[in-house]
Amino acid sequence: MCYPSRIAFILPFFSKNDYLCATNSPYHDLFLQTFVKKINFAAMTITSLDQLDPNGIYTYADYLLWQFEERVELLRGKIRQMAAPSMKHQRTVTRLTRTIANALWKTPCQVFVAPFDVRLTRTREDKDAITVVQPDLCVICDPAKLDARGCNGAPDLIIEILSPGNSRIEMKDKFELYQEAGVLEYWVVSPIEKTFQVWVLNEQGIYIGLQPKVEGDLLTTPIISNLEVDVTEVFED
Repeated sequence: MCYPSRIAFILPFFSKNDYLCATNSPYHDLFLQTFVKKINFAAMTITSLDQLDPNGIYTYADYLLWQFEERVELLRGKIRQMAAPSMKHQRTVTRLTRTIANALWKTPCQVFVAPFDVRLTRTREDKDAITVVQPDLCVICDPAKLDARGCNGAPDLIIEILSPGNSRIEMKDKFELYQEAGVLEYWVVSPIEKTFQVWVLNEQGIYIGLQPKVEGDLLTTPIISNLEVDVTEVFED
């Protein structure tokens, strides 16, 4: 019901039959506050990727408001849409996850599989973070970095699986991001070439590349002392 008034706002909100009336009646303030809250929520909530500027710069605070189905990452504030992984990609992830999880049993470290948000920031104030990634696998040994929304800070180990079309992102863009963030080891796995490329962060914060691992090799890391990855088994058909 709308009371007679010199000032009245009759505004459609959810449908043509659903109106919110704010007047100078005794209920004016309540009506107006409710309306403003609903308008603000509607303006902020993003339900389609098409609502975003592909050339815009976004933060983690923006990212939290997105409610569309597509998977995206933020790389220095730029949106990167993620394609659905192939069967070979998923098989590689599954085998690595099983091997690593077994080696981590009863240790402080944990392995996580995408989709799992990693905010690459060196502070606890992560709302301004402009890089939010979903690595294929990551190992985190510091429980203080974990919260209900994922990981805030650099994982100890990140593993990315190459797929057609993402080689530049994994080999250059993410390489630089992970190095700057202080990720101790970065593995890039190629199911097509059946290789592991491994980079280890040195004391100067620079990645040093190790000799690639190929079929017949065993891959180990000081991060997980009892881990042995049999490269041949990972890529078995």
